[in-house]
Amino acid sequence: MKVTKFGGSSLASSQQIKKVFNIIRADKTRKFVIVSAPGKRSSADTKVTDALIAYHAAYKNHEDVTPHQEWIIQRYRDIYDELGLSSPVIETIAQNIRDLATLPIEGNKFLYDTFLAAGENNNAKLIADYFSSQGLPSRYVHPADAGIIVNSDPGNARLLPTSYAKIKYLNELPETLIIPGFFGVTENGEVCTFSRGGSDITGSIVAAGVKAELYENFTDVDGIFAAHPGIVKNPHGIKELTYREMRELAYSGFSVLHDEALVPAYRAHVPLVIKNTNNPEHPGTRIVVKRETKGAPVVGIASSSGFSTLYLSKYLLNREVGFGRRVLTALENLGIRFEHMPTGIDDISLIIRSRYLNQPIEKALIANLTESLHPDELYIEHNFSIIMLVGEDMKEHIGVTARAAAALSRNNINIEMLTQGSSEVSVMFIVKEKDEKVALRAIYDEFFAEN
Repeated sequence: MKVTKFGGSSLASSQQIKKVFNIIRADKTRKFVIVSAPGKRSSADTKVTDALIAYHAAYKNHEDVTPHQEWIIQRYRDIYDELGLSSPVIETIAQNIRDLATLPIEGNKFLYDTFLAAGENNNAKLIADYFSSQGLPSRYVHPADAGIIVNSDPGNARLLPTSYAKIKYLNELPETLIIPGFFGVTENGEVCTFSRGGSDITGSIVAAGVKAELYENFTDVDGIFAAHPGIVKNPHGIKELTYREMRELAYSGFSVLHDEALVPAYRAHVPLVIKNTNNPEHPGTRIVVKRETKGAPVVGIASSSGFSTLYLSKYLLNREVGFGRRVLTALENLGIRFEHMPTGIDDISLIIRSRYLNQPIEKALIANLTESLHPDELYIEHNFSIIMLVGEDMKEHIGVTARAAAALSRNNINIEMLTQGSSEVSVMFIVKEKDEKVALRAIYDEFFAEN
């Protein structure tokens, strides 16, 4: 059996939902369907999730919530009417949206999660009703009934290991199962959402739990490209890549799939394929534990901005036992997460996402390190981007880093830092943010122009 997940753009309107129905009906093995909340119908439209965020803010500030309720309900009613439905499901949805404004505000750490999850939850009810009306027996399954039991960390839920045994029972249900993505429930029954891209995580969890033969992730593009189409014109499409390669690319800026979503399917050895709802016949991009295709040293190039660097230098640093630990302890005490740490004999550089370094935290960090380490030199710089070359076959090719560095040199781009992991799956260049797009194009042309 297959687990099939559809994103918000695939479910934004009745026309899109009809496409989804045809995709599910075309393959009887597509038994488990994970759905997102309705996305934008056009660039000027509003996502249902964004409308729920505004609704939550109004409710928490004791403002009039009626306009928010009516807009959200009408959005579902428009889809309901266009699908030609006549069941009472729309009243169930409307009541659920209104009931959000009866939840306690004070001391309710799951309030925001409950509001946001209503988008996926109510869309699943509507889609299950439509599928059944079209002759495909379907059942809406709440995450609590699906066995998706999580810890109590709002906005960052983690599945409890014991949940997989409960999820497995879904195989015994005869209908096509429509499960809302993005959230699970705690052991006390509270709604708790996953992090960004949470519906991808739900699909991966269900695929692992039911031991699916394939996890299909439908979106609005024909798979994954070797570089961002908004930066590189008509980039090369990727037919197949490994989970490790996809993890590196997702971390470095590929937004097609949330990197956290890869873990459950990867651990269960379930292959994943990215496909297009609007072009379902296209093979898409397949993600596997070990790929069969060989040859090219680089499968993809990603970039991401918003990084800062902390530079610390001290003569004979390498002779001080515990120096690195004291640096990391200073970061930990201030709640700062570092991404990479290139080192030299007498210096350490840490690459940190700039969002962790507001002015008070940055000032406190410098003061802490100065007092505890007495460095010869210490400073923080901002406005950096990372360019990541990814490919499991890089270790079998000589000169990959040299070719990339030469491409940057020809375009007058200075390499601020360079780092490569011991696994040799990726090479990372640090450049100034102003050079990011030119750097990405230059490296892409070096490895893919001839293709």
